[in-house]
Parts: sequence; C-alpha cells; structure tokens
Amino acid sequence: MSRVGKQVIEIPEGVSVSVEGSIISVKGPKGTLSRTLHETVSVEQADGESGAKKSLRVVSVSERAEHSRFHGLSRALVNNMVVGVSSGFEKKLLLNGVGYRAALSGKQLNLTLGYSHPVVFNIPEGVEIRVGKPTEISVAGIDKEKVGQVAAVIRAFRKPEPYHGKGVRYADEVIVTKVGKSGAKK
Repeated sequence: MSRVGKQVIEIPEGVSVSVEGSIISVKGPKGTLSRTLHETVSVEQADGESGAKKSLRVVSVSERAEHSRFHGLSRALVNNMVVGVSSGFEKKLLLNGVGYRAALSGKQLNLTLGYSHPVVFNIPEGVEIRVGKPTEISVAGIDKEKVGQVAAVIRAFRKPEPYHGKGVRYADEVIVTKVGKSGAKK
C-alpha cells in the first residue's frame, strides 16, 4: 500500500467536493476543478480525524504493486485540487541578463531575452501572469499542473547558461556556474 495514498486529505472551510463514479469535482473560493481518476482507485468522503472537519480518503481497489503507484498519484492529484481551489499555486521566475525584461500587454507576455526579436507568449486560460519589476515574473493559478507547465515554457525560451547564469530561472533555483578558460590553470 502506498504511504502517500494512505494519508487523509483534510478539506478546508469553504471547499466542497463531489464524487460521481470516477469523476471528482472540487469547488472553492478560487474556482472549480474536476478530474477523472484511474479505475484502480476510488475516493471516499468521511468526517475528519478531528471530528469537525470533513476529509477525503483515496482507496486502492486492489493491493497489487502496479496499482499502488496509482493510489499515491491519485491522492496527490486530489490534494493538489483541494489546495488549488482554496489557496492557489504560484511560481516566480527571474530574468538575469543585460537588457532582459518582461512586459504585459493584454493577454500576451512580451519578453526581451537577447534575441534579435522579442518573444511573445500568449497567456493560456486559467493562468494569471504578473510582472512586478521588469525582471520578475509571477505565474499563478488554481491548477498546479498548468502553472508549472506555463512556468516551464517561459523558462525554456532562454534557459540559464552555465558560465554567467544569464537566462530565465526559477526564483528558488540555484545555478552552479562553471569556470571559464581563463580560470582553468595548467
């Protein structure tokens, strides 16, 4: 049995969950998410361990090893849905380089990343992008998968290079720089 799958999902105040067969829908103050779960798992609603809160428990249909991975995965996906509709997710990106900057214009993110042309990224539905300083981008939304994917696509426009660290990187990412030719001694 999966260790992650055994954990109970606490449902915060203001969040409602409905389960119809293998489809689970979670509604909260930030929005609504729904997902079809794998056929080897099911979701049960119950009173929380503290008695006052409601909770969810993801149950595996069988104890076979290949079904255990879907048990933990399904529990993590449902937990991400509950957290997303209650508080949301956010990824921060930093632009490091001479002349590198970002600007919003309507539903597009304009990036100047050292190319001969500006990079224009169309912001997908369900994701909010904010630009505080010209070198800081914040990607937020209720779907963890979508927020992570959009942040990864923006980062891929100019990945950090290993010699000076120039490029687009996550705020918590550490770039280990290499020593150039002049730093190497014979």
